[in-house]
Amino acid sequence: MKRIIPLFIISFFVICSQANAQFEQIKDSVVQLYGVVMTADSLQAIPSVSITIKGGRRGTITNDQGVFSIVVMKGDKVEFTSIGYKPKLVEVPRDIEGNQYSVVQLMVTDTQYLPATIIRPRPTREQFERDFVNTQIPDDDLEIARRNTDEQTRRALMNILPADGREAANYTLRKQAQRYSYAGQTPPINLMNPVAWAEFIRAWKRGDFKSKK
Repeated sequence: MKRIIPLFIISFFVICSQANAQFEQIKDSVVQLYGVVMTADSLQAIPSVSITIKGGRRGTITNDQGVFSIVVMKGDKVEFTSIGYKPKLVEVPRDIEGNQYSVVQLMVTDTQYLPATIIRPRPTREQFERDFVNTQIPDDDLEIARRNTDEQTRRALMNILPADGREAANYTLRKQAQRYSYAGQTPPINLMNPVAWAEFIRAWKRGDFKSKK
């Protein structure tokens, strides 16, 4: 027991010293990167520029004045991207003295030429209706449309597809309204309700109660 205590104390101090050395190494590698992003031709601030660490999950955006600030590591590659400008990749120097580094990043406009689009209005409504009715649709597209709008297909998709936000909200509100309307009393039993029986018969004919394999 007397030998274990000194060994434990020595191991504790060794572990603490190693952790402290590792912390100092990481602390020396952390850099506060800040600066401003501007256009290369007119030196105008660019707001909402995405600034991300390449290969990482951290990032930020510039404010209305094009100013940004982000914590990086020495040697990280920082990517600047914005719609309408060419992306820019900047590497943080490894020989920075201290833990702060400022940049003035210039971005060049990325010009893209789109093909010309000619919009021609229909002369009359009658001509539009005539062209719409006489439009030739391939048979395969019609068959795909028939299969997609088939009642059995729609019911199968309704059972497997999750409800969207609007449907889920409406369902929750209906349940809450039903619970609040019968608060403090026993809910009615639909055993003698003809509307409920009619809905039950329709669901039975549709096959809603069949087991799904």
